[in-house]
Amino acid sequence: MSLRIGSIGIDTNDLEAATAFWTAVTGYKVAALEETYAVLEDPEGKNVGVGIHVVPEPRVGKNRLHFDLFVDDVEAEAARLEALGAVRVARHGAGDGGWIVFEDNEGNQFCIAAE
Repeated sequence: MSLRIGSIGIDTNDLEAATAFWTAVTGYKVAALEETYAVLEDPEGKNVGVGIHVVPEPRVGKNRLHFDLFVDDVEAEAARLEALGAVRVARHGAGDGGWIVFEDNEGNQFCIAAE
């Protein structure tokens, strides 16, 4: 079987804010932008793309799927994400073996951990 993940979707009520946030977080470029969606692509073409889709309803409860973003320096990246507007939710584990849970501008959770 030939299967690969082509992109990961994020639902939003504010396309402009979500697109700005996730391009800043990932360094991805906007490959397509329409009234109800945006497509973000890795400029190096190495990683999966991100689709951001406008939905009418707000998020309710904890999201069931999230990003795990691997970084070189967890604390430095945490500070950068907070400066971009991410909200730190929790820290799990200690040192390089741990991870930090954040929320984006709409409460969607994602994690950062050492690579």
